[in-house]
Amino acid sequence: MRPHGRSLVFSLLVVLTLRSVSAAQSSEPFRLTLQEAIEKGLRANLSVLVANSQVQEAQGTSTRRFSQLLPRVRTRSYANLQTVNLAALGINFPGVPTLIGPFSNYDFRVSADENVVDLQSYRAWKASKFQVQSDKLDYQDARDLIIRSIAGFYLNGQAAQARIEAAQTRVAASDALYKLARDKHDAGTATGVDVLRAQVQLANDKQALLVAQNQYKQSLLMLARNIGMNPGTPLELAEPLQYQPVPRAQAESLVPSALLSRPDYLSLASQREGLVEQQRANRARYYPKVSIIGNYGGLGRSFGSIEPTGLIQGQVDFTIFDRDRSGEAQELTSRVHRVDDQISDLRRGIEEEIREALLNLDSAADQVSVAREGRDLAQRELELTQDRFQSGVTNNVEVVTAQDELARAQENYIVAVASYSDAKFALARAAGGTEKNIGQYLTNP
Repeated sequence: MRPHGRSLVFSLLVVLTLRSVSAAQSSEPFRLTLQEAIEKGLRANLSVLVANSQVQEAQGTSTRRFSQLLPRVRTRSYANLQTVNLAALGINFPGVPTLIGPFSNYDFRVSADENVVDLQSYRAWKASKFQVQSDKLDYQDARDLIIRSIAGFYLNGQAAQARIEAAQTRVAASDALYKLARDKHDAGTATGVDVLRAQVQLANDKQALLVAQNQYKQSLLMLARNIGMNPGTPLELAEPLQYQPVPRAQAESLVPSALLSRPDYLSLASQREGLVEQQRANRARYYPKVSIIGNYGGLGRSFGSIEPTGLIQGQVDFTIFDRDRSGEAQELTSRVHRVDDQISDLRRGIEEEIREALLNLDSAADQVSVAREGRDLAQRELELTQDRFQSGVTNNVEVVTAQDELARAQENYIVAVASYSDAKFALARAAGGTEKNIGQYLTNP
């Protein structure tokens, strides 16, 4: 290719690249709902993927255990050319040669064996089935935890978004105050200190807005990372932070149902059942094992002389001494005791989580009510002080103070609403069936 041709191609590539980058930058942000974030997270989060692979691994192990109960069939073919030393076998007679051969034979055979009675293998297979069930429950528990985690990340983004909106209203109010102070100063009804004070307040509110915007962007990065999206993807939360109350529930009614639906609790119970089956398999090591072994095929000196031959035999195996069984029995007993302790502790933990979530829910609901009232009063105070300053009754110190009070009241309301939403998600997790019942905590009932 000529030099000017290469330059032309390079220029075209640069133009296309710049256009694609410009198009990506100018594209509309992806509006993400909480439900969509949860669905994406369940498909892409590493914890869920690892838990799913563990289920598949346990299923493979169970298949291997079950294969011990099925017949095993093999086929073998031999073509032999050999010599035999009869003297080495103890055959040494006058007139009988000590070395026979070489001679050949052919053997084509199908062999099969089946354990008719093998309680140890059967119990081991049953234990593996419980392990598969336990891993499936762990997989569901991983999904529930991811839902809880993603809901928290989304909530952080909603709170950051609400802080941006509150900061923007304060910037607008401070800008209006600054313009008013400047106009009054030009008219001779306000001092330069009033103008300077308004400028300082406007600068502080602008800085608070920049901080809120940066925190919002960081929350979106964290959210995108945990739901499997490219952190560079433009995102926008489609659902703002809102107070959405849920019906009050009693711990006495939630705890029993949680014990029947919490996958982490049910997983421990399934693990215990599997250990009990392993204990039965351990005891079965001293039980007799009955097997049937057989083969059928053809044997001959040449292909033309092959005759059918076969064998079938029954076999009974007894274990007379096996010291390893005692050590295994001790291991299994200690594991059962450990799982029992874990089940007991988790039962108390579930009740604690439910009661704590209900307490936080009630407290946050009261905080929302008080914070809403405080925000409305602070807004009213700001309006009154603005009127007083505009009427020349006082300087703008009262206005700046009222603006600070409003900022504090707005933050209190955001924190209270976010705390209530977080308590709802915590209750959804504690009560069990998070993936199934999360919908009632996302929208109004």
